[in-house]
Amino acid sequence: MPFIPSLYARRLGSLASILAAASLATLLAAPTAAAAPPTPISAAAARSYLTTVTPKTEGSTSGYSRDLFPHWSTVSGTCNTRETVLKRDGSGVVQDSACAAVSGSWYSEYDGATWTAASDLDIDHVVPLAEAWRSGANSWTTTKRQQFANDLTRPQLIAVTDNVNQAKGDLDPGKWLPPRTAYRCTYARMWVGVKQYWALSMDSTEKTALVNILNAC
Repeated sequence: MPFIPSLYARRLGSLASILAAASLATLLAAPTAAAAPPTPISAAAARSYLTTVTPKTEGSTSGYSRDLFPHWSTVSGTCNTRETVLKRDGSGVVQDSACAAVSGSWYSEYDGATWTAASDLDIDHVVPLAEAWRSGANSWTTTKRQQFANDLTRPQLIAVTDNVNQAKGDLDPGKWLPPRTAYRCTYARMWVGVKQYWALSMDSTEKTALVNILNAC
């Protein structure tokens, strides 16, 4: 068949249209932004660690106060831990001179919602402060508790929908899990990794819930 420039051009044009449509579909299917805490330990590593954990009866909240876990700490310049997480976990985040996020887009991994106002988000402590207190942090120094409450190195902080975080409160995985089931494996890995690093205890219900989640990962 002889080479026909106009036919070749039409074919290229059709191919370009197909590729463009496919790219658009991919963009529409993807969340506007996805939270990006540090990568948690693998499911295999989490399962392995849990085999070494002897459940311990959870302590009480006697003496607990959020003030004993100072947050949010200054990270750089006028930016504190909360603002740093909002910047990290968002897409196209614009901050003012005081480091407050004035625009951007945030995808909440816990419930699959997307937000464009920072006021709709909380920074969740994956292992809640009160849970940490009941699991051994009551014996820590205030300095160590401050490090825990502002930990950007482990997957301990994540920007999520505020009322979902408030529904979680100080509950462990035996009593609460993210509504978005697709994130539960990641959440369990985050939880175990944080508890392992900070040498915090687990109660039996908490451990059983984590084992069940991770066995399905």
